[in-house]
Amino acid sequence: MTLRHWARQVLRAQRLTPAAHHRLLLDELDALASRRSDRLLVAMPPGSAKSTYASVIFPAWMLRRRPRTRIIAACHTEQLAAHFGRQVRALLAAESDKDGDEPGEAAIARDERAAARFATRAGGGYFGVGVRGPLAGRRADLIVIDDPVKSWAEADSEAARQALWDWFRADLTTRLSPGGRIALVMTRWHEDDLAGRVLAAEDGWRTLILPALADADDDPLGRAPDAPLWPAQEDAAALARRRSVLGPRAWAALYQQRPRSDAEALFQTARIAVLEEPPACRRVVRAWDLAATAAGGAARDPDWTVGVKLGRTEAGGVVVLDVLRLRAGPAEVARMIVQTAKLDGGSVPVGLPQDPGQAGKQQVAWLSGLLSGFRVVAGPETGSKLTRATPAAAAVAGGQMAVLRGNWNRAFLDELRDFPGGRKDDQVDALARALAMLSEARARRLDVAFMGR
Repeated sequence: MTLRHWARQVLRAQRLTPAAHHRLLLDELDALASRRSDRLLVAMPPGSAKSTYASVIFPAWMLRRRPRTRIIAACHTEQLAAHFGRQVRALLAAESDKDGDEPGEAAIARDERAAARFATRAGGGYFGVGVRGPLAGRRADLIVIDDPVKSWAEADSEAARQALWDWFRADLTTRLSPGGRIALVMTRWHEDDLAGRVLAAEDGWRTLILPALADADDDPLGRAPDAPLWPAQEDAAALARRRSVLGPRAWAALYQQRPRSDAEALFQTARIAVLEEPPACRRVVRAWDLAATAAGGAARDPDWTVGVKLGRTEAGGVVVLDVLRLRAGPAEVARMIVQTAKLDGGSVPVGLPQDPGQAGKQQVAWLSGLLSGFRVVAGPETGSKLTRATPAAAAVAGGQMAVLRGNWNRAFLDELRDFPGGRKDDQVDALARALAMLSEARARRLDVAFMGR
């Protein structure tokens, strides 16, 4: 009986049904048990029920299927290991009672009473231990590590991370019998946590990384971008509320499984103020980044056409006044650009990128014709994306950039925060062009003032 089938059977009494991400997890654990892989790393957000399947149902299934299996279950505390051990033991007992026969080899030996440490009649067993707990004299055919990190303080401590890594390598993995398997199931906390170190230092690990909101074209579940992991438990609106409370760092690590160091980010978005009212601006521009892939094409996650409206304040800072994003074909994009120019007014120059080659020239000429009566500033992109974005990042680092509150804030700030390693950079490109337009205009005014002296 497959693990997925058995899980459905044992959960039916509780009127529970594995969700899509649970079924995928069960398949990966089944592959581990069947030796199609021997190292599995699973990263999922809190509340995704990963422990129910990986630390309770999976070990019980293994012991029932192969009663001689010796399992070491490691958690951040021995109390948590005991909690899982009691559930594994109860599940084995319940399934044994259903058989109605004499206790089989999977039954718990009569002299075993400890919740977290028990043996089967066949000689297998379950040994629960807290991280850095004693393992001398123990051997394992399967090691299940579930949430080895218990707090931010521990995750942020270099000494604690090193101690966990040393225990994992020198104590835990040395207990593994030849041909043994390891499942590491956790929520990410830090770029240098146990999962991060395993991926950096060891080859051969199969990974299942499931963020709370889909954020890649190749999402393991085939979700569309921004689709929630378990909508029956937390839909997109609930996750948005949670995100606003957690802040960017905790959200990226705990929920998106993409921990990062704020100090290493190019854009220090925590320094960007959110304004309730637009400030007085002495110059305003609107710069566009045109999508390289059209909506409705073969790409599952096409690029966005983005228009960033940026103003230079009287104090010399800059404020992002508006961001428009559109996924559409050329005709609809052109209509949006013209309509936006009319709404912005004739005093707001329109910045357009010019792709290299004749096609790029023709596109700019066509759009410039549609924008007759407006000032169009077109030109090729020069330098790498990172180089072009650096002046905007410097403005953010200096506390010289703000945004006007709007429903576009989250997507805009998230993209800045993830750049240059994020899924998209269209808004960053448009921001860089807008800032370049303001800077060029400012430089021209300074030149005129200097020459007039």
